[in-house]
Amino acid sequence: MTSPLLDAVEFNPPGTPSACLIWLHGLGADAHDFEPLIPQLGIVEALGVRVVLPQAPQRPVTINGGMRMPAWYDIAAPDFHAREDAAGIHQSQRQLQALIERELAAGIPSRQIVLAGFSQGAALVLHTGLRYPQPLAGIIVLSGWLPLRESLAAEGHAANRTVPVMMMHGTLDSVVPVQLALASRDILVQQGYTVGWHAWPMMQHALCAEEVAVIREWLWRVLATGA
Repeated sequence: MTSPLLDAVEFNPPGTPSACLIWLHGLGADAHDFEPLIPQLGIVEALGVRVVLPQAPQRPVTINGGMRMPAWYDIAAPDFHAREDAAGIHQSQRQLQALIERELAAGIPSRQIVLAGFSQGAALVLHTGLRYPQPLAGIIVLSGWLPLRESLAAEGHAANRTVPVMMMHGTLDSVVPVQLALASRDILVQQGYTVGWHAWPMMQHALCAEEVAVIREWLWRVLATGA
Protein backbone atom coordinates (compact mmCIF):
# COMPACT_ATOMS: atom_id res chain seq x y z
CA MET A 1 0.00 0.00 0.00
CA THR A 2 1.32 3.43 -0.96
CA SER A 3 1.92 5.77 1.98
CA PRO A 4 0.42 9.27 1.69
CA LEU A 5 3.01 11.96 1.16
CA LEU A 6 4.01 13.92 4.23
CA ASP A 7 3.44 17.66 4.34
CA ALA A 8 6.72 19.48 3.75
CA VAL A 9 8.41 22.83 3.35
CA GLU A 10 10.21 22.94 -0.01
CA PHE A 11 12.93 25.00 -1.64
CA ASN A 12 12.94 24.70 -5.42
CA PRO A 13 15.56 25.90 -7.91
CA PRO A 14 14.45 28.13 -10.80
CA GLY A 15 14.86 25.36 -13.36
CA THR A 16 14.40 21.61 -13.34
CA PRO A 17 16.01 20.13 -10.21
CA SER A 18 19.01 17.89 -10.80
CA ALA A 19 19.29 16.67 -7.20
CA CYS A 20 17.33 16.54 -3.96
CA LEU A 21 18.09 16.91 -0.26
CA ILE A 22 15.46 15.49 2.11
CA TRP A 23 16.10 16.73 5.66
CA LEU A 24 14.16 15.45 8.70
CA HIS A 25 13.70 17.44 11.90
CA GLY A 26 13.99 16.10 15.44
CA LEU A 27 11.46 15.01 18.04
CA GLY A 28 8.96 17.73 18.94
CA ALA A 29 10.18 20.13 16.24
CA ASP A 30 8.57 20.81 12.86
CA ALA A 31 9.29 21.22 9.17
CA HIS A 32 10.31 24.86 9.66
CA ASP A 33 13.04 24.02 12.18
CA PHE A 34 15.89 23.97 9.65
CA GLU A 35 14.31 26.31 7.13
CA PRO A 36 16.70 29.21 8.00
CA LEU A 37 19.70 26.93 7.46
CA ILE A 38 19.02 26.01 3.84
CA PRO A 39 20.07 29.34 2.24
CA GLN A 40 23.40 29.03 4.10
CA LEU A 41 24.15 25.81 2.22
CA GLY A 42 24.04 27.59 -1.14
CA ILE A 43 22.90 24.51 -3.05
CA VAL A 44 19.40 25.35 -4.31
CA GLU A 45 20.19 27.78 -7.12
CA ALA A 46 23.89 27.04 -7.61
CA LEU A 47 23.51 23.26 -7.91
CA GLY A 48 19.84 22.97 -8.86
CA VAL A 49 18.90 21.11 -5.70
CA ARG A 50 15.35 20.74 -4.46
CA VAL A 51 15.27 20.69 -0.66
CA VAL A 52 12.38 18.94 1.09
CA LEU A 53 11.78 19.43 4.82
CA PRO A 54 9.03 16.95 5.80
CA GLN A 55 6.71 17.34 8.75
CA ALA A 56 6.51 14.40 11.17
CA PRO A 57 3.02 13.22 12.18
CA GLN A 58 1.62 13.97 15.62
CA ARG A 59 1.80 10.99 17.97
CA PRO A 60 1.99 10.33 21.73
CA VAL A 61 5.58 10.03 22.98
CA THR A 62 6.05 7.82 26.03
CA ILE A 63 9.26 9.45 27.28
CA ASN A 64 7.41 12.78 27.37
CA GLY A 65 4.52 11.51 29.47
CA GLY A 66 2.46 10.42 26.48
CA MET A 67 2.13 13.98 25.20
CA ARG A 68 1.23 14.24 21.52
CA MET A 69 3.87 15.98 19.43
CA PRO A 70 5.59 15.73 16.04
CA ALA A 71 7.55 12.48 16.16
CA TRP A 72 8.84 10.00 13.64
CA TYR A 73 8.15 7.20 16.12
CA ASP A 74 7.65 6.66 19.83
CA ILE A 75 10.55 6.69 22.28
CA ALA A 76 9.95 4.77 25.49
CA ALA A 77 13.00 5.59 27.62
CA PRO A 78 16.27 7.59 27.79
CA ASP A 79 17.98 4.40 26.61
CA PHE A 80 16.86 4.75 22.99
CA HIS A 81 17.34 1.02 22.36
CA ALA A 82 14.92 0.01 25.13
CA ARG A 83 11.54 -1.15 23.80
CA GLU A 84 12.14 0.35 20.38
CA ASP A 85 9.02 1.27 18.42
CA ALA A 86 9.69 -0.95 15.42
CA ALA A 87 6.19 -0.45 14.02
CA GLY A 88 6.52 3.33 14.19
CA ILE A 89 9.99 3.25 12.65
CA HIS A 90 8.76 1.11 9.78
CA GLN A 91 5.77 3.37 9.20
CA SER A 92 7.96 6.47 8.97
CA GLN A 93 10.43 4.54 6.83
CA ARG A 94 7.65 3.93 4.31
CA GLN A 95 6.67 7.62 4.39
CA LEU A 96 10.25 8.69 3.76
CA GLN A 97 10.55 6.16 0.95
CA ALA A 98 7.42 7.65 -0.60
CA LEU A 99 9.15 11.03 -0.74
CA ILE A 100 12.19 9.45 -2.38
CA GLU A 101 9.94 7.74 -4.92
CA ARG A 102 8.34 11.10 -5.75
CA GLU A 103 11.76 12.51 -6.60
CA LEU A 104 12.61 9.50 -8.72
CA ALA A 105 9.31 9.90 -10.59
CA ALA A 106 10.23 13.55 -11.22
CA GLY A 107 13.42 12.42 -12.96
CA ILE A 108 16.03 12.86 -10.22
CA PRO A 109 18.42 9.87 -10.13
CA SER A 110 18.70 8.08 -6.81
CA ARG A 111 22.44 8.82 -6.82
CA GLN A 112 21.55 12.51 -6.64
CA ILE A 113 19.36 12.20 -3.53
CA VAL A 114 20.79 12.92 -0.08
CA LEU A 115 18.99 12.04 3.16
CA ALA A 116 19.77 14.18 6.20
CA GLY A 117 18.32 14.45 9.66
CA PHE A 118 18.79 15.78 13.16
CA SER A 119 18.36 13.70 16.33
CA GLN A 120 15.37 11.36 15.86
CA GLY A 121 15.19 12.48 12.23
CA ALA A 122 18.84 11.43 11.85
CA ALA A 123 18.04 8.02 13.30
CA LEU A 124 15.27 7.55 10.76
CA VAL A 125 17.29 8.62 7.70
CA LEU A 126 20.11 6.27 8.73
CA HIS A 127 17.69 3.40 9.20
CA THR A 128 15.91 4.08 5.91
CA GLY A 129 18.88 4.99 3.74
CA LEU A 130 20.89 1.86 4.50
CA ARG A 131 17.88 -0.29 3.62
CA TYR A 132 16.84 1.59 0.47
CA PRO A 133 17.02 -0.60 -2.67
CA GLN A 134 18.57 2.03 -4.96
CA PRO A 135 21.95 3.75 -4.43
CA LEU A 136 21.70 7.16 -2.75
CA ALA A 137 24.15 10.06 -2.89
CA GLY A 138 24.73 10.13 0.85
CA ILE A 139 23.32 10.18 4.38
CA ILE A 140 23.94 12.95 6.94
CA VAL A 141 23.41 12.00 10.59
CA LEU A 142 23.40 15.00 12.93
CA SER A 143 23.24 14.26 16.67
CA GLY A 144 21.67 10.91 15.86
CA TRP A 145 22.09 7.18 16.29
CA LEU A 146 21.41 3.82 14.66
CA PRO A 147 17.97 2.42 15.59
CA LEU A 148 17.01 -1.25 15.31
CA ARG A 149 20.73 -1.99 15.10
CA GLU A 150 20.29 -5.75 15.48
CA SER A 151 18.43 -6.01 12.17
CA LEU A 152 20.83 -4.01 10.00
CA ALA A 153 23.09 -6.90 9.02
CA ALA A 154 20.11 -8.80 7.61
CA GLU A 155 18.16 -5.82 6.22
CA GLY A 156 20.86 -3.48 4.88
CA HIS A 157 20.55 -3.37 1.09
CA ALA A 158 23.52 -4.05 -1.17
CA ALA A 159 22.65 -0.94 -3.21
CA ASN A 160 23.78 1.26 -0.32
CA ARG A 161 26.67 -0.75 1.09
CA THR A 162 29.04 1.97 -0.15
CA VAL A 163 26.85 5.04 0.42
CA PRO A 164 28.87 7.80 2.16
CA VAL A 165 27.59 8.37 5.69
CA MET A 166 28.55 11.56 7.54
CA MET A 167 27.96 11.55 11.31
CA MET A 168 28.36 14.69 13.44
CA HIS A 169 27.81 15.12 17.16
CA GLY A 170 28.42 17.47 20.06
CA THR A 171 30.58 16.10 22.85
CA LEU A 172 28.35 17.71 25.48
CA ASP A 173 25.05 16.44 24.04
CA SER A 174 22.84 15.60 27.04
CA VAL A 175 19.87 14.43 24.90
CA VAL A 176 21.62 11.94 22.62
CA PRO A 177 24.91 11.06 24.36
CA VAL A 178 27.95 11.10 22.10
CA GLN A 179 28.75 7.57 23.31
CA LEU A 180 25.54 6.34 21.64
CA ALA A 181 26.60 7.91 18.35
CA LEU A 182 30.09 6.45 18.66
CA ALA A 183 28.65 3.00 19.29
CA SER A 184 26.45 3.43 16.21
CA ARG A 185 29.44 4.51 14.14
CA ASP A 186 31.43 1.49 15.29
CA ILE A 187 28.63 -0.89 14.33
CA LEU A 188 28.48 0.64 10.86
CA VAL A 189 32.25 0.43 10.40
CA GLN A 190 32.28 -3.18 11.60
CA GLN A 191 29.69 -4.00 8.94
CA GLY A 192 31.77 -2.38 6.22
CA TYR A 193 30.10 1.00 5.78
CA THR A 194 32.07 4.14 4.97
CA VAL A 195 31.51 6.59 7.82
CA GLY A 196 32.86 10.10 8.22
CA TRP A 197 32.90 11.36 11.80
CA HIS A 198 33.07 14.86 13.31
CA ALA A 199 32.79 15.48 17.06
CA TRP A 200 32.37 19.11 18.07
CA PRO A 201 33.90 19.96 21.47
CA MET A 202 31.64 21.85 23.86
CA MET A 203 28.60 21.54 21.55
CA GLN A 204 25.34 20.33 23.06
CA HIS A 205 22.23 19.02 21.22
CA ALA A 206 22.45 21.58 18.45
CA LEU A 207 24.32 22.66 15.33
CA CYS A 208 27.29 25.02 15.30
CA ALA A 209 28.63 27.30 12.56
CA GLU A 210 31.65 25.06 11.96
CA GLU A 211 29.36 22.07 11.51
CA VAL A 212 27.23 23.92 8.96
CA ALA A 213 30.38 24.76 6.99
CA VAL A 214 31.36 21.08 6.87
CA ILE A 215 27.84 20.09 5.78
CA ARG A 216 27.93 22.68 3.00
CA GLU A 217 31.31 21.47 1.72
CA TRP A 218 30.23 17.83 1.88
CA LEU A 219 26.98 18.49 0.01
CA TRP A 220 28.75 20.48 -2.69
CA ARG A 221 31.28 17.69 -3.17
CA VAL A 222 28.71 14.88 -3.24
CA LEU A 223 26.01 16.59 -5.32
CA ALA A 224 28.21 18.53 -7.73
CA THR A 225 30.15 15.42 -8.70
CA GLY A 226 27.40 12.83 -8.34
CA ALA A 227 29.92 10.76 -6.40
